[in-house]
Order: sequence, then structure tokens, then C-alpha cells
Amino acid sequence: MTVVTHRVTICRVIVSFKDPDARLLYETGKSRRIPATLRKAAMRKLVTLNNVDELDHLEIPPGNRLEPMKGDRTGQHSIRINDQFRVCFIWRDGNAYEVEIVDYH
Repeated sequence: MTVVTHRVTICRVIVSFKDPDARLLYETGKSRRIPATLRKAAMRKLVTLNNVDELDHLEIPPGNRLEPMKGDRTGQHSIRINDQFRVCFIWRDGNAYEVEIVDYH
């Protein structure tokens, strides 16, 4: 008799959240702060962020508008949910840290 075993490694790109509401949205699909009309798009961006293994993979689709941030957010990157909201995060060693959803207007 041959026994076959498989080891499954679950990769987790999002390591930490800076914004408790972003964590709540990611874990439950609910949010107190994110408008209901944007929750699906915001969730899609968080799932996309969690599924990439290289930062430049976020350049596709172009609508993500991946960009390094400046000023007091130097060291962070962002992808756009829409013209008003962004998912901001620190990318280090293939993982996303301090993930937050930010209202830019």
C-alpha cells in the first residue's frame, strides 16, 4: 500500500491591517465606513492584493493605477478603488503590511 501525502502551504500576502474597517471588510464583507456602493470593488482590490506574489503584478489591470506614494506616505504604495478611495499599503519581502482604505477627497 502506498500512502501519498501532500503538504499545502497557504501564502498570505496581507500580513497586517492599519485600518480596522479594512480588516472587517476583508474578513466579513461588511464595513461601517466604506459606502455600500463601493464595498464589492474594495473587496475585489483587497483580494487581488492578497493574491499577488510580486508588487508589479498589481499593475494589471491598469485601472488599479498602482503608484508609490509621496510626502508623509513615502514608503507606501496604493491602488485605486475609484477616484475617491484607495487601498494603501507597505510592500516588503513579498507581503503587504499596514493595509488601509483611505478616502482621498
